[in-house]
Amino acid sequence: MTEDTAVDTRPTKIMYVAEATAHGGRDGYVTSQDGHLELRVAMPPQLGGDGNGTNPEQLFAAGFSACFHNALVLVGRRAGFDLSGSTVAAKVGIGPNKQRGYGLAVALSVSLPVLDADVATKLVDAAHEVCPYSNATRGNIDVSILLG
Repeated sequence: MTEDTAVDTRPTKIMYVAEATAHGGRDGYVTSQDGHLELRVAMPPQLGGDGNGTNPEQLFAAGFSACFHNALVLVGRRAGFDLSGSTVAAKVGIGPNKQRGYGLAVALSVSLPVLDADVATKLVDAAHEVCPYSNATRGNIDVSILLG
């Protein structure tokens, strides 16, 4: 897609702002302004750390899976489907990129046990257009979606 034909997914109105602060980068802790979040963060062993805490990739996976699942339930409800029992799991991978930095890749696993495959695929595609995380990452990182 060229820049001229790109779909603009920026918000037209900000309805909520989340605030969090990192103290010590990947070996420290993170807090939210409202006090609901206070977590130790640590490098995973695969990246040379002790793994004695959560890490940004786990936090991103939690946020993406929750957000995508909410978008899925929303589009399902709009289409007249009850998605009780559905789940979305996210795997976030990190590794070096060609620019001497690091990049992410996301794999979402969606379970819609009560729907046939065609309906489930349509709902997942619609959720991928609605989800703010999908919109933020589209064209920036690889996002694969497995329907199972």
